[in-house]
Amino acid sequence: MCLQALSATVNRFMQHDPRAFLWDVRESAIAIQTFVADLDINSFSANFMAQAAAERKFEIIGEALNQLSKIDPNLASKIPDLAQIVAFRNQLIHGYSKIRASTVWTVIQDSLPQLLECVSALLDALGDD
Repeated sequence: MCLQALSATVNRFMQHDPRAFLWDVRESAIAIQTFVADLDINSFSANFMAQAAAERKFEIIGEALNQLSKIDPNLASKIPDLAQIVAFRNQLIHGYSKIRASTVWTVIQDSLPQLLECVSALLDALGDD
């Protein structure tokens, strides 16, 4: 019973600690990079598992940043293109039938590295415990 109470306390703390959302973004970005490390656009387009895995991690990134913007708008404002990232998450979830592998690939190649760099720097500045 004590373990459950401790777990609930830790979960409540982490849900309100902006570092938890940044950590989720960082870990999801790293996972996406791992999923596609040995792929090019053609092999990514043919690999439905890699596409689904990357899309799921982008959904987590978008939701984490959306929650961060609610609990710490000042910190969230330090993340470039946050609104577009959340919009991409919404498109993945609500407009999934219109998503093209090439669009996801472009985001992975052109935007993800900068997001990962920004979030890592913020975590370093906040003390990534």
